[in-house]
Amino acid sequence: MKAMMSYLDTGSGFPVLLGHSYLFDKSMWAPQIEALAKQFRVIAPDLWGHGDSPNLPASTTSLADLAADHLALMDALQIEEFAVVGLSVGGMWGAELAAAAPQRVKALMLFDTFIGDETCEARERYFGMLNAIETTGFIPPAMLDYIIGQFYSQHATPADVQRLSTYLSSLTAEQLRGSIVPLGKQIFGRPDRLSVLNTIRCPAHVATGELDRPRPPVEGRLMAEKLSCDFTQIPNAAHISSRENPVLVLRLIEDFLSRHL
Repeated sequence: MKAMMSYLDTGSGFPVLLGHSYLFDKSMWAPQIEALAKQFRVIAPDLWGHGDSPNLPASTTSLADLAADHLALMDALQIEEFAVVGLSVGGMWGAELAAAAPQRVKALMLFDTFIGDETCEARERYFGMLNAIETTGFIPPAMLDYIIGQFYSQHATPADVQRLSTYLSSLTAEQLRGSIVPLGKQIFGRPDRLSVLNTIRCPAHVATGELDRPRPPVEGRLMAEKLSCDFTQIPNAAHISSRENPVLVLRLIEDFLSRHL
């Protein structure tokens, strides 16, 4: 039997499942969770090999598998209907989940994400980094600086930047080789799944930080067009918009969910 991801279960009301970014954990949503829990039951899991969750199971080999793992968590919690709010890879598996379980996912918000495939250049760059990490068993300082620069802009708080740096530096060779690297290869080696958006019928909203480097606003606009939903460009924010512009991200979530649930 597959292990279960670690998760936070707080608040009451209609359930909302939060999906965090690769190389983060459920605390990425800390600026929003307390306020959301006043209106909703918030479920915030840690991705496999992240936070307090166990290593990536051998049976989880794709974003569709990740979606199924999160659906299994909701089954274990006996939650039938829920909304999904996902950022980065949280949005990737979130879109897969909304398509796979349309009778259960009642609303979908996608932040700083893209379910099309990577360009050949980007995939080559990411896989080169992942292979180097797998070989050495750690993240070299220069690569660490590059990774942080992909997630955060000058608008990030020094505490958030330091927290990410400390976390990435603390990852053991076992964590990196057992979960971080293989999960990264699933994410960055994903096939083009934009056609999935054409099958999603629940209310949706897409938002992207204006300074997001790995997932620029043009990608978010494309997904919103395919979903026939609104798109918001988030000012003063890069990839982790929930931390760089937390007030606006919270307002977007609250407004969207209050209108559609």
